[in-house]
Amino acid sequence: MNHLTAHSKDIETTMRQWRHDIHRHPELAFEEHRTADKVADLLNEFGIEVHRGIGNTGVVGVLKKGNSDRIIGLRADMDALKIQEQNTFDHRSVNEGKMHACGHDGHTTMLLGAAQILSTQGNFDGTVVFIFQPAEEHGEGARSMILDGLFERFPVSSVYAIHNFPSLAVGKFAVRAGSIMAAEDNFEITINGTGCHAAMPHLGKDPIVIGSEIVTAMQSLVSRTLNPMDNAVVSFTEFVTNGTINVVPGQVILKGDTRSLTVDVQEHIESTMERIVSGICAAHGATYEFNYVRNFVPTVNTPEEASISAKVAAKVVGEENVVGDSRPVMTSEDFGYMLQAKPGAYLLLGNGVEGIGGCSLHNPSYDFNDDILGIGADFWVSLVESELAAARPADSL
Repeated sequence: MNHLTAHSKDIETTMRQWRHDIHRHPELAFEEHRTADKVADLLNEFGIEVHRGIGNTGVVGVLKKGNSDRIIGLRADMDALKIQEQNTFDHRSVNEGKMHACGHDGHTTMLLGAAQILSTQGNFDGTVVFIFQPAEEHGEGARSMILDGLFERFPVSSVYAIHNFPSLAVGKFAVRAGSIMAAEDNFEITINGTGCHAAMPHLGKDPIVIGSEIVTAMQSLVSRTLNPMDNAVVSFTEFVTNGTINVVPGQVILKGDTRSLTVDVQEHIESTMERIVSGICAAHGATYEFNYVRNFVPTVNTPEEASISAKVAAKVVGEENVVGDSRPVMTSEDFGYMLQAKPGAYLLLGNGVEGIGGCSLHNPSYDFNDDILGIGADFWVSLVESELAAARPADSL
């Protein structure tokens, strides 16, 4: 399959240059000043109306053609991760301890490529809003843009986003109606017991024993309190004490992460966790503090927009390369906040199954696959021209 269609062939080399430059200069959440400058400069160069500082470092471009009042939103994320890159290629990060290990450099480039094509060749009637979002990795960027009036200032009827996906072959799209990515919540449980000499444990209330019971009991939360059809994950990731080799500690702190695909399951996990903690601590005469933070909501595609995006993807790469009812994945994405506010869809685009393209996200050896830049740009162009189709003149008699 030819991975470059007519729209993007002419700017393939240029897009690679943009992507490598952004990859070389990664910036963390709300620090995307250089990246935002580059995005704004290019949008200005394309003749697109530019708005800066939305949600802190966010950039929005507005391109209107024709007379229709229809508006569509396209979103890309710009931030990098706090990871030391291990790659040795020429465009590796020059910023110590920072790296584009999730492909946001590629997402930004694909949308810039589409913006250039649409500004010069686009055949549509309506308005395209190009949303370049900061701070996706910590779940703050989408909310910050929304709270800053994103959808009041740019009242899109629908909004879409793409994420590259290692382990999916180059040139393949995956999408589904409903939840495609999970909510992510973090929890911290502090158990206050009574410390004592390790040789006289009967004089204390051992929070290590209590904490261990809690960890064990939580293993039944998913398997015995949720419907087997409801996906969820509960993972303990830290077990911290203030004891030493011959001292039973007085306090234990348990930390961890949960994932769920619906708000109902998210709420069930939170309430059930605290009920388990409360019961076990009460049985041992200990006290507890329970802190549960909802970082990401589920990313839930609306059925109509999921169907639209699957059909557009099929036009770009062929029906055989589109999975229209893909399995959800348990990673998280703050685009879910935009989908709570507007109808839309979130798609996965294959980054490759071998070599760098198949390397997992958030890995120090990861790199975005340049071979999919044109596919992503072409998808955006086709989506806009499909959703904002220009009226055809009436056939002459």
